Amino acid sequence: MTPVISATAQAAGSPSGLGHRLDAAFTAAARRHGVPRDLLVALAHTVTRINDHDGEPSAAGGYGVMHLVSNPTTNTLGRAAELTGHTERELRTSLDANIDGAAALLKAHADSANLSKSDRARIDAWYEPVAHYSDFANPSVARLEADAVYDALQRGIAMRTGGVSFVVPGRDVKPELGAFADVPTLRQQFEAMSDDYPPALWSAAHSSNYRNANRPSDYAIDRVVIHTTQGSYAGTISWFKNPSSNVSAHYVLRSSDGEVTQMVREADVAWHVGNTNNRSIGLEHEGWVDDASWYTEAMYRSSAALTRHVCDKYGIPIDRDHIIAHSEAPGATHTDPGPNWDWALYMDYVRGGDGEDPSFRVVIDNDSDAFSASSNWTAANAPGEYGSNHHHAQPVLESDPAWFSADIPETASYRVEAWYPQDPGNNSRTPYIVKTTGGNQTVYVDQRSGGGRWVGLGTHTLAQGSGPVVAVSRWTSTSGSVEADAVRISSLD
Repeated sequence: MTPVISATAQAAGSPSGLGHRLDAAFTAAARRHGVPRDLLVALAHTVTRINDHDGEPSAAGGYGVMHLVSNPTTNTLGRAAELTGHTERELRTSLDANIDGAAALLKAHADSANLSKSDRARIDAWYEPVAHYSDFANPSVARLEADAVYDALQRGIAMRTGGVSFVVPGRDVKPELGAFADVPTLRQQFEAMSDDYPPALWSAAHSSNYRNANRPSDYAIDRVVIHTTQGSYAGTISWFKNPSSNVSAHYVLRSSDGEVTQMVREADVAWHVGNTNNRSIGLEHEGWVDDASWYTEAMYRSSAALTRHVCDKYGIPIDRDHIIAHSEAPGATHTDPGPNWDWALYMDYVRGGDGEDPSFRVVIDNDSDAFSASSNWTAANAPGEYGSNHHHAQPVLESDPAWFSADIPETASYRVEAWYPQDPGNNSRTPYIVKTTGGNQTVYVDQRSGGGRWVGLGTHTLAQGSGPVVAVSRWTSTSGSVEADAVRISSLD
């Protein structure tokens, strides 16, 4: 594999470096190719949440914050190389080249749409180039992505990147659909909806990506498998329609509002989890494993309602032996949905709970007597922190953890969560140490994203008594500030 340089690495260890580089890269690319800067930012936010995911490609082979794709049927990466003169390696690994390549693609599509100079000054005139950007074969899916970009422009985008405010103000948008004016949306195209789950849209995967069957007559269905798409909602739907992908799932769920699209009938066998395919229903959730911000309340509740429906229909027990992660399936090599997926909350919703406070819950803030750290940890302030401040330190390959102590009422399983201020200049692999009855367990969190809210560290068995329970460690070889802010421990009732 070609070595990759993540956006974090390019920041050269400077907490504010990434923010300045992003701002400069979007501005330069927009000016060079005559593309509205805010449109570029909204497109990046839609396809990756402006995250290069340490250079790892998406499931469809998309790279960088702009998700330039290289797979057997789509090659926006190669087209960007032709347009800019950047090598494909540069487009995969360089933040500046990746954004420049995306702007060049949009300009080329604007040229094809015959946008005039005055048209290009109006962001609403760019709908058709945006819809063509990802080169989706299905025009309704192309509209799905373009609509999401304009929804982001309508809402506005606010980020904080290492001390740099990164903002796209919300605005009234009236996108001019151009050649897509007569293309139906997915909802318009599939008005019949799903026969298996009436709230879902129906948009079939390519017939080469699943196997016809007659379940549960020929195979009993006794598992629901939870996945993360490693890509966007529209991109995943397009990928499952692509005959070269050889993968599919029964349902795909959108992050922003929990919208559900069914792509394989429940009676048929989707190809999503190897040897467990015959017996399972697969749910793909929009997002990336390393970015907790995709796992929204709307998505959790929508997914839980779908899972409950499936379990009731097929008599599947509502427990973690039968509702499993992709990573928990026999022989699985995937990690999704990963440590950022809140299993305790999700299972509560599946069982019909309302997420109300449990019988025991304690929050340990870094400004309390229950927090202890060496002088290497410095108090600071940042947007999105819990309470009035937080502590941070630079990574080092030696033991120097910041500990949060608690009085645990009884030996039992507890849900453990962390809070930290979000900043793309933070550490991408921050070690959290949980002191369990079976020894210390380490959970790694990407603190560049998902901040300003509670992020799950999993369910752990904790011993009764008072003392240190959770620590934030500096022992990581990745660059970026390590944040110690607050910890929450809750019983599972």
